[in-house]
Amino acid sequence: MEASAIMEIKDNTFARQFETVIPEGMLAVEYSFQEKKIFLTKINKPESYENEETINTLLKNILDLSAEKNYRVVPIHPKIVSFFKKNPRYKELLPPGIRI
Repeated sequence: MEASAIMEIKDNTFARQFETVIPEGMLAVEYSFQEKKIFLTKINKPESYENEETINTLLKNILDLSAEKNYRVVPIHPKIVSFFKKNPRYKELLPPGIRI
């Protein structure tokens, strides 16, 4: 899957996670929401699934959705923090005072 590919993402508000279906199962990013901020707390993936490109595509799509809704994003999970470091264009989504 190319990095710019659009994947279908479901915002499961009951489980508080963004989900997408992949051939190996479900890939999800858990979040909590507070005062126009989304805290990305955990990545759930099938056991032994390590396709960084697909995970990055999911994160890019989540961040694009957040930007459309004018939400700020607070990365909590280390892989998501690392994603922000590798993709400086998304740093504008960080709330004031948070540096990565």
